[in-house]
Amino acid sequence: MAESLSQARYEATIINEQQTRTLAQQLAAQAKNVIRHGLVIYLEGDLGAGKTTFSRYFIQALGHSGNVKSPTYTLVEPYELADFAVYHFDLYRLADPEELEFMGIRDYFSEHTLCLIEWPERGTGLLAPADIHLSIELQDDCRKVVVRGDSAAGQKLVNSLNQ
Repeated sequence: MAESLSQARYEATIINEQQTRTLAQQLAAQAKNVIRHGLVIYLEGDLGAGKTTFSRYFIQALGHSGNVKSPTYTLVEPYELADFAVYHFDLYRLADPEELEFMGIRDYFSEHTLCLIEWPERGTGLLAPADIHLSIELQDDCRKVVVRGDSAAGQKLVNSLNQ
């Protein structure tokens, strides 16, 4: 079954911030339908690739009306929405993955929560598996975005982007 899940893939070339917003809004619209079971999205890419920008638009599209702060120094920023919670993690400054144990990382991964995790490789072994991997790669004056579904819910979301 894992083989069929790895086939769910969406690729796009983004040339401006509006296209980032549109992609985030499209994915958020579909994510609302599966959050009740919990959802984990890994965001990968170099510094300045646009992970936090994508996250900001995604969280706002889910229904958050205030500012979306970067969790670079706090590790996590919580957003309580009407029917679920969103936790935006940025693990870039994480000194040791064990710090995640001390903050109770496992408690964040549950039903009715959506976790966006920037720099997930820094928390290897302590994070819930991703439903979606979203990779942003800088290429000259644009960004290549690859979205891959790694669970049944993730596959459903990625397939909706392809329609």
